[in-house]
Amino acid sequence: RRAEREALRASGEHAVNPLVLVYLNRLSDLLFILARAANAADGREEPLWRPGSSG
Repeated sequence: RRAEREALRASGEHAVNPLVLVYLNRLSDLLFILARAANAADGREEPLWRPGSSG
């Protein structure tokens, strides 16, 4: 998500293709899901994730 925030910040100062922001958002979602799936496959428990929380 950090790259997503930095790209958004940069888009305010420079010309950034809007598709870059969409791509980074989808990539971030994919990596989040893959990390959760990997943890589940390894039998690791995770805390309940609540949308909008940052910790």
